[in-house]
Amino acid sequence: MATHGVGDNPAQKGFILCIETRIRRVHAEEAIMMSGEENRIDPDKWRPLVMSFQQFYGLGSRLYDSAPATIPEAMYRSPDMAWARQLRD
Repeated sequence: MATHGVGDNPAQKGFILCIETRIRRVHAEEAIMMSGEENRIDPDKWRPLVMSFQQFYGLGSRLYDSAPATIPEAMYRSPDMAWARQLRD
């Protein structure tokens, strides 16, 4: 629907965007639909997989090992991290 610039620093301007979207259609596996209800997902049947801090979780504890979690975190840092730390100190 739209993009919104983030950051006032000239070095960041145009590099960081917040993207606003509109969901037009959702597809769900029949197996997770609520019995007797149209267009409702049964939360007892749905088991989402969520990535949090480079690890895979379900609705509880960690589920799977993650290949991205084996990559040193420093490799994910953008060049502006050093600049941000200078401002903080």
